[in-house]
Amino acid sequence: MTKATDLRGKSQDELNDQLLQLKKEQFNLRFQKASGQLENTARVRVVRRDIARIKTILGQQATAASAS
Repeated sequence: MTKATDLRGKSQDELNDQLLQLKKEQFNLRFQKASGQLENTARVRVVRRDIARIKTILGQQATAASAS
């Protein structure tokens, strides 16, 4: 799990890279679940929330950039 304060210190490129990695992991976890090979079911929830956290911060940065 990633803390929001840690994410705020990263650049947009770093956040986009991390978002891409998490989406790939989410895809792989969904694939494992469908094939019955998923062992750590809690990881699905953690990845989903990390994706939401990064998207929120990217949105806040975009709003702050357009406001100033």
